[in-house]
Amino acid sequence: MSQVKVILLGGPPHLPADRRIQRVVAVEETLKLPLGAGYEHFRHEGENASVDGEDLPVLRWVMHTAIAE
Repeated sequence: MSQVKVILLGGPPHLPADRRIQRVVAVEETLKLPLGAGYEHFRHEGENASVDGEDLPVLRWVMHTAIAE
């Protein structure tokens, strides 16, 4: 299964820089990233950005949800 390298923008300031580059199966699906006691949700809205010479899809933060107990 092929994966696409993406960059995450926005969201909580405590999201580590090394977690801002992710690999996803499809940019059309919302990425649900576990962080602390919840999830940060990122979505692609058609934007790309150049990162270290690579053209990567940008997934922007859209919301936070808590982990259900």
